[in-house]
Amino acid sequence: MTLATLSEVLQPALKQGYAVAGLVTLGWEDMRAFVAAAEAEDVPVILQAGPSCREHTPLPILGRMFRHLAENATVPVVAHLDHGYTAEECQIAIDSGFTSVMFDGSRKPLAENIAQTAAIANLAGQAGVSCEGEIGFVGYSGGENSAGTDPEEAAQFARETGVDAMAISVGNVHLQQDKEGGLDIDRIRSIEALTTVPLVIHGGSGVPVAQRTALARTSSVCKFNIGTELRMAFGQALRDAVNADPTRFDRVQILKETHDPVVAAARRVLQAFKGA
Repeated sequence: MTLATLSEVLQPALKQGYAVAGLVTLGWEDMRAFVAAAEAEDVPVILQAGPSCREHTPLPILGRMFRHLAENATVPVVAHLDHGYTAEECQIAIDSGFTSVMFDGSRKPLAENIAQTAAIANLAGQAGVSCEGEIGFVGYSGGENSAGTDPEEAAQFARETGVDAMAISVGNVHLQQDKEGGLDIDRIRSIEALTTVPLVIHGGSGVPVAQRTALARTSSVCKFNIGTELRMAFGQALRDAVNADPTRFDRVQILKETHDPVVAAARRVLQAFKGA
């Protein structure tokens, strides 16, 4: 069994100069492909159930799916709740067998974010589960604008919440389809100078691959969330499978043809986070 907590995979990454990918799942086909990719690369992987995934499949079912994959994998697999917005949602994830929960209080005032995140970190810790928090708001491509993380506030947040990982806003944006941007390295250096907590980059699809690798090897950033670029790979593979034979209607046969392309795309993602 290789089920792991977030802390169990991030602490070695922090010490040894590599990063672990938090891969955003939407269903069985992609989560199975992500684990196959991690096994092929011999690296740990974090399977993430975000809000859109949870709209489609209930948390108790996702917990069983994640744990089934982990129990049969040859590499460490973390079952992670991504962007939990309430204590109730985090508690359901813990009760459903998740080994890590991310509480997102980034839209709240600092004191409220700290208080609520600390309560959930304590709740998770009592259950032997890791907790990720977010300080500074990471915006959305074509939507809400980001509010960058203040290094002093990040240090206070890390100190007073007791989180195992801290998501920061340093030029990263959710749902970005290109890699034209780049992260604010000076702000990252200022944050990591004030705290030893592993740092997390949400919206990792928009970060240039070379910068992902450099940060994985030389900074406290040791978790990158990757969703959009893998959803794009899945969508293209699905489109190709459907268009290859317009008379086909068996979705199992069609979805089978997404597996290899998604594994290949996920392997490229994972390769960038390996150490030197």
